[in-house]
Amino acid sequence: MSSRRLAVAITTALLLTVGAAACESGDSGGTASGGKIALLLPESQTTRYEQHDRPLFEAKVKELCADCEIIYSNAQQDQSRQQQQAEAALNNGAQVLVLDPVDGAAAATIVSLAKAKNVPVISYDRLIQNAPVDYYISFDNERVGQLQGETLVNRLKELGKTSGDIVMINGSPTDNNAKLFNKGAHSALDNSGFKTVPTPDFFTPEWKPENAQKFMEGQIAQLGKDGFVGVYAANDGTAGGAISAMRAAGITPVPPTTGQDAELAAIQRIIGGDQYMTVYKAFKPEADQAAELAVALVKGEKPSTDRTVNNGAVDVPSFLLEPQAVTKENVKETVVADNLYTIEQICTSSYSAACQAAGLT
Repeated sequence: MSSRRLAVAITTALLLTVGAAACESGDSGGTASGGKIALLLPESQTTRYEQHDRPLFEAKVKELCADCEIIYSNAQQDQSRQQQQAEAALNNGAQVLVLDPVDGAAAATIVSLAKAKNVPVISYDRLIQNAPVDYYISFDNERVGQLQGETLVNRLKELGKTSGDIVMINGSPTDNNAKLFNKGAHSALDNSGFKTVPTPDFFTPEWKPENAQKFMEGQIAQLGKDGFVGVYAANDGTAGGAISAMRAAGITPVPPTTGQDAELAAIQRIIGGDQYMTVYKAFKPEADQAAELAVALVKGEKPSTDRTVNNGAVDVPSFLLEPQAVTKENVKETVVADNLYTIEQICTSSYSAACQAAGLT
């Protein structure tokens, strides 16, 4: 079953409930009355936000509420800018904030500003901490890290390795998700026979690939070209940076390297053999669910869920979807089957031979 179909199956009952609350019947199939919804995304270092989350969210809102206005902003990894964008949206009459925070802790200030105006806040993809958030929509992020760690360990054992150092490159220190990925990864790696280095764990400032590349260059210099057996990279951007460092150092083949987000460049690296795996989080169910919930809140409805996540202040009503590991063997059954990318997009001239060998052409 593809990850999109799995995610949809898990949340079918929820979506029906929220969808029923969000729609009004009518000859045209029904829309909600107009309102203003702010979508505040954190950055564009990760390609998913501009290429997938934003257009999917906007399309679903317009489907449900043709008269709704979407106030969109991207903070470009700047927390101060995101707070200014939130203030501007609230002053512009936003009735709901869908907020993916640059800094999960600092974003509590934005929640306070929204609460002062009785505006509900949906914490999207990343959890806002220590604040009275109304809803949280994301994936099971500890499971993401666990999948990365398990897949890496299994691959190393397939290669006949049972011990050795794994260079660990975590995400941004200001992103609560990065901490959850790290926790999940350690649950799979700590008793595997392999050792993660360095100690303490390294977190990549702002998720920037160039920061991951610089760090990996330092690890290669310290450990030696043959001094590690694998690389845990928290997402595809950091994986790309690490792989660039290893390639520049003349390391061939590149040791098994993890990733996350199923970026097109990462899928191509997987097909080409440079990156071993990524984690695919089906963006459409997440964006659709956020849109349905936002429209329902605009109408004054309060959809219910039987799951909560504690953010340090409250137990936040939460909707968590299931991630899926992607390797060369299941690219066709996951990102291609879900129409995330076409064969033509993946199998450009540089990857034609690798695609043929992988059975993608």
